[in-house]
Amino acid sequence: MRIHRGALVVATVAALVGGPLFGGLALAGNKHVDEAIEHAKEAVDHGKQGHADVLVKHAEGALKHAQGAQKDMKNPHLDEGVKELNEAVAHGKAGHADVATKHAEGAVTHLSEVK
Repeated sequence: MRIHRGALVVATVAALVGGPLFGGLALAGNKHVDEAIEHAKEAVDHGKQGHADVLVKHAEGALKHAQGAQKDMKNPHLDEGVKELNEAVAHGKAGHADVATKHAEGAVTHLSEVK
């Protein structure tokens, strides 16, 4: 009976300590994705207004976060989101706000699937 109680105590403590610990690690990985989505949405909004320069700034911010998330996880949607963001930056720098906006929208779509 003592062994069973001890095992129960150890299992309970492990669940109480381990759950939040590992859950926090998962959330840390998603924080980059959340930030990338927010920046990509801002890029879309500014692109629709024709502000290619501001679109680039937000797309670059989204790209930084998406690449940070790639270090923590492997996901094909994340990879596609990074590709779309690279295209958004390139077209935005060329002053093609409309094309850059389409790529930023694609990034939002892919990054939203990562979750």
